[in-house]
Amino acid sequence: MIYKFIIFIIFLFGGCSSKESFYQYPNTKEIEHFDVYHDVSIKDPYRWLEDDRSSETAEWVDSQNNLTFHYLENIPFRENLNKRIEELNNYEKISSPFKRGKYEYFYKNSGLQNHSVLYRRPVGTTIDEEIFLDPNKFSDDGTVALRGIYFSEDHSKASYLITEGGSDWRKAITIDVETKTIIEDTLKNIKFSGISWRKNEGFYYSSYDLPNEESVLSSKTQLHTVYFHTIGQSQSNDEFVFGGDVQPNRYIYSFVTEDQNYLVVSAATTTSGNKLYVKNLETIESNFIEVQNNYQSEFNYVYNTKSKFYFYTNNDAPNFRLISLDLNKPQNQTVIIPEKDNVLRVNSGGKYFFANYLVDAKSQIIQYNLEGEFIRDVALPAIGTANGFGAKNDESELYYRFTSYVYPTTIFKYDIERGISILYEKPKIDFEVNDYTSEQIFFTSKDGTRIPMFLTYRKSLKLNGKNPTILYGYGGFNISITPRFNATNISWLENGGIYAVPNLRGGGEYGKEWHDAGTKMNKQNVFDDFISAAEYLIKNNYTSSDFLAIRGVSNGGLLVGATMTQRPDLIKVAIPAVGVLDMLRYHQFTAGAGWSYDYGTAEDSKEMFEYLRKYSPVHAIKSNIEYPATLVTTSDHDDRVVPAHSYKFIAGLQKVQKGENPTLIRIQTKAGHGSVSLDQRIELESDIYSFIWLNMGIKPNLKF
Repeated sequence: MIYKFIIFIIFLFGGCSSKESFYQYPNTKEIEHFDVYHDVSIKDPYRWLEDDRSSETAEWVDSQNNLTFHYLENIPFRENLNKRIEELNNYEKISSPFKRGKYEYFYKNSGLQNHSVLYRRPVGTTIDEEIFLDPNKFSDDGTVALRGIYFSEDHSKASYLITEGGSDWRKAITIDVETKTIIEDTLKNIKFSGISWRKNEGFYYSSYDLPNEESVLSSKTQLHTVYFHTIGQSQSNDEFVFGGDVQPNRYIYSFVTEDQNYLVVSAATTTSGNKLYVKNLETIESNFIEVQNNYQSEFNYVYNTKSKFYFYTNNDAPNFRLISLDLNKPQNQTVIIPEKDNVLRVNSGGKYFFANYLVDAKSQIIQYNLEGEFIRDVALPAIGTANGFGAKNDESELYYRFTSYVYPTTIFKYDIERGISILYEKPKIDFEVNDYTSEQIFFTSKDGTRIPMFLTYRKSLKLNGKNPTILYGYGGFNISITPRFNATNISWLENGGIYAVPNLRGGGEYGKEWHDAGTKMNKQNVFDDFISAAEYLIKNNYTSSDFLAIRGVSNGGLLVGATMTQRPDLIKVAIPAVGVLDMLRYHQFTAGAGWSYDYGTAEDSKEMFEYLRKYSPVHAIKSNIEYPATLVTTSDHDDRVVPAHSYKFIAGLQKVQKGENPTLIRIQTKAGHGSVSLDQRIELESDIYSFIWLNMGIKPNLKF
């Protein structure tokens, strides 16, 4: 079998064994450039690739894509794989419904639509639904997407956000709900923000000063500002509310409480910790009340009755607790749900609290009353991830979603008073659940820390060390990676693959201490956890280095880049996606400076600089090493993790790669920090799986 693929490679690249004739990589010029950090001079010969608008960069992107797509298009089974992934994703998908005024709204995708369509029907009726918004008609190529809809208090108006080409920048369009006609000019330059209406007059949103047009995708976004927009007025007249130079913060989120009486503002300088303010909108000239006055912990609004507010916070409670306070005496706090051994998140609905605990990265739901008294454990259908459990105060039922690696995302309707769940929507998908299993194991990392990992595979799998395995990780920003179903993964599993997901330090699975153990000068712990996961899989004969691929996205792309440069011998294939790969300069672009809580910066100290330099994938590349077969993926419109990270990394790899493993980059056009349309996602996954199988010497048994 491997022989056949060698023949294919020879056919594709010319038949010689030297790197130069095997892979004719585009020429990436080097320009002498040095940066000085703490009296240490650092070369940056590919600095010119940071200019994402230059014609030279565009030519380089085209030449890299030409090589990559020539390689991918000649993989014999790629077309059939693409058809299989299309088939797997071709099932009806329906969201949980939500009531707004006299209508019930829900999203539905008939199967292979690029975007789900927003439908509505009158509440309490069974008449056929009507289309309210169809994002598939926003653009011919599917690269304009809907990113949220928000209704005025009387539900007569609605504003929705769109993104173009995957950018984090948003536009807001306001319509008449009955006629669906646009009623004012489009608002622009909204970023990292939703919309929150104040009665029917207008709404709050957040924005940054628009960067220079020449560097709109890469310029820093530093000062977030909250504005109030009055319907019918020009955006230039929008009222300043909070932030900017007055209260400098990088991330500000604001919303009006359900009773319409208060404005809540959460302000942060990094992705960890926030100050919190509340303003009484009913009192003319009222000032913001400072509820949380430092960035050392998180304060999250849950619910309020008049001036009594409820927040869940990790202030003096690393795993979070629910507290209440009166705005008239915010310093007097009462514990409603105390901290427990498991991480807590809280929603409210129907005048109850729903506590979502993470128990070894799995959901446990407990219902409490407003006094914090236990009502019941909410029975879940299996071990997995439950989300939703939120509703307005006057509602008697809510909807929640449940999923796992082998449980397709299913919607349940929950009777709040009786505690009864009823199946609402179950997807009809080509997947024999009983043929597969998903188990949780624990392994020991380099320093002795116990790490959980989910393994999903066919029940008939034999532990012979030859099973193709994808090891997926993230490990950062207090984000918890919990079980979820992905239809595309079926194509991997049904061909004997293993899908392995460890819950690395740096995430939020075990609270603040777990997060902090993977930040700044503890970041190597994350890489060690991932490497230890790979070693566990190999030692226990799930797979071997010849059949192991590693994947990660964004911060997970950093994880893959660091792992493949530290332990190239351990893996066969590496797939770093939209990764943070230049750790000396990440904070110079877009919102990167806000990631300093997790990473630190080269300017912090010489010690921090040396630590970053050591693991930074761009700077860790060494000559005379055979790196794994590598397919870097990024997007030309990524204005969160700019594509320059990936460009510089692949340029360095291509220069030094020893041996015959391909080192390629796939650059998606008209996309941002992730694919915009379903077509783009299917094509991307087809290319990634094809690349992995080919370089493992495996020909998948596809149905086509």
